[in-house]
Amino acid sequence: MTVVDEIKKLSVPVDEAIDGLLPVKKPEGLYEASRHIVKAGGKRLRPAVLLASAEAVGGDIQKAVPAAVAVELMHTFTLVHDDIMDNDPVRRGLPAVHTVWGEAGGILAGDTLYSKAIEIITTADNDPARLLKSANILSRTCVEVCEGQWLDIDFENRDSVSADEYLEMIEKKTAILFGAAAQIGAVIGGADEKTDQALYDFGRLVGLGFQIYDDVLDLTTPEEVLGKRQGSDIFEGKRTLLMIHATEKGAIPRAFGKGSGAKEDIDEAIQVLTDSGSLDYVKNLAVGFVEEGKAKLDILPDSPAKQLLKDMADYMLYRDF
Repeated sequence: MTVVDEIKKLSVPVDEAIDGLLPVKKPEGLYEASRHIVKAGGKRLRPAVLLASAEAVGGDIQKAVPAAVAVELMHTFTLVHDDIMDNDPVRRGLPAVHTVWGEAGGILAGDTLYSKAIEIITTADNDPARLLKSANILSRTCVEVCEGQWLDIDFENRDSVSADEYLEMIEKKTAILFGAAAQIGAVIGGADEKTDQALYDFGRLVGLGFQIYDDVLDLTTPEEVLGKRQGSDIFEGKRTLLMIHATEKGAIPRAFGKGSGAKEDIDEAIQVLTDSGSLDYVKNLAVGFVEEGKAKLDILPDSPAKQLLKDMADYMLYRDF
């Protein structure tokens, strides 16, 4: 069974639980909007990391399912609001929530997802102290995600952004939610504090690699595979690590910051960033973070779940969307 098959297997109980934990009720439009991106699927990486982490510390996967749903809803909340802020029209191959229900509807849908995530994680069948710790981790993570999003917006109004500043931003905006997923899985699974912290570090480091590589995929993966517009970061003039490195090399694609472009512009950008060494630079950096993250798993005894965590970490780098 491949790692993709394993992730899909872990997503089955999560998808089944979503219907019961986030049902459509009155007002129907609000819940349809809230479920729109959730039901579109997605890779379910964060729930899979949570469930595998729970199993890797000797916990019961079924008892961790509500927490996995909560993490997926929290992740989706950030996507819904992110699409509004970036005015992105497509998410997971579907119209973004705000393009169907308007900006106000998108904001309310995101708020609902956030609130349901906290409700779900605090009312699950588990030790109350572990549920409270998990809720604290999730709510703290959401604050840091907002800090990362603020930094991302702030960078758009600046002439330059350093590599360290960019890494801080993606750590907050993306990486720590992977860290939270792994740590919550460990907490729900009954791990001690040293172990759940190691799992947090694993998820955070792998999440950094994931996001750095995601910037590569944004440029190199066709829209029909990626599920959103190819090259959107380049067209929008985002100062990703890819572009920070390229700028230092004096290699600026002609489409950078132009708002839109044709297939030829994407091809030209790929060529420029390949010739400058920027694509290889960010790929190698992503690999380094993932390898460092995998080393954090040494605290765990060998098991199929531990191996799956390592396989998922590698998958972050060798996926095509």
